Amino acid sequence: MVQTDISQLTAETSEWRHILRNYKQEFQDGKKALLEVCRNSLSKDQLQNVEHFHNQFHIQLINIHDLKQNIKQHERKIDNAENISEEVYSEHEQLLSEFISLETVLQELRADFKNFISQISC
Repeated sequence: MVQTDISQLTAETSEWRHILRNYKQEFQDGKKALLEVCRNSLSKDQLQNVEHFHNQFHIQLINIHDLKQNIKQHERKIDNAENISEEVYSEHEQLLSEFISLETVLQELRADFKNFISQISC
């Protein structure tokens, strides 16, 4: 029973880290795309949007890194636990909440950026 709980928690945290890695790569690619966009002649509003997205990518890459580190620490607690305490379950639920909140922000940023890029490309 405990082994199943440990493997389930570990599988969940592994999936979270995988998703965060994908966002990290996507936003690093987004920063590169911004550099390409800057090669074009841009209006003042477009330049402000470039700066906004550059700042948001930077901030969200830090948030991704921080959450991944917290998840790794949590995984170490799970791996070293013979019995999973209520504290570990509580921490797991808190991390899930943080993951969902961050993912919502990341999805909004992704959509806004795709919209911006499509407007520039027209």
